Amino acid sequence: MMASEQNPNRHLLSYNQNWGWLLGWGIAMMIVGLIAISVATFTTLLSVIFIGSLLMIGGIVVTIDSFKSWWRQWDGFILHLAVGIFYFIVGAVLVFEPAVSSIALTFILGMLYLIVGAFRLMYSLLLRLPRWGWSLFNGFISVLIGILILFSWPASGLFIIGLFVGVDLFVAGWVYVMLALAGRDFTAF
Repeated sequence: MMASEQNPNRHLLSYNQNWGWLLGWGIAMMIVGLIAISVATFTTLLSVIFIGSLLMIGGIVVTIDSFKSWWRQWDGFILHLAVGIFYFIVGAVLVFEPAVSSIALTFILGMLYLIVGAFRLMYSLLLRLPRWGWSLFNGFISVLIGILILFSWPASGLFIIGLFVGVDLFVAGWVYVMLALAGRDFTAF
């Protein structure tokens, strides 16, 4: 018999034993999320610089790898070297021009939401799968987010990424709090 068949609530038992930690982490994440939202511009710039730093490091690694692994294999060497240099240049632009980069990334994000939302709307209307209304609703929300981002662009470029990061942290913290409360109230039989 599988473990999940033996005790379908085994995860809640773990949450019950650690509910205090989960509650603490959840509250901490919610606070960090609220701080990130309240300083969304700073959070945006910090996020862009962080992503740029990772790309620069990746560029250095790929460039070194192209010399270590692809040397004397000109087709592979040139391609890997080009990718490494491209990573590094894009990362450097993000690090040294975070405001301009965040504006460009926000435009791309707005277009992504608009296009994905349109596809979700068409998909849900054409296929009408069970409970297709939720897919339709999801499409409307995605299109609305895309429109809101693009209509407030380029000003939205300075805060939207930080706002999304903050909201994500807050919601993740909320999930931890809800797990902690469910775990606290769970009693193994």
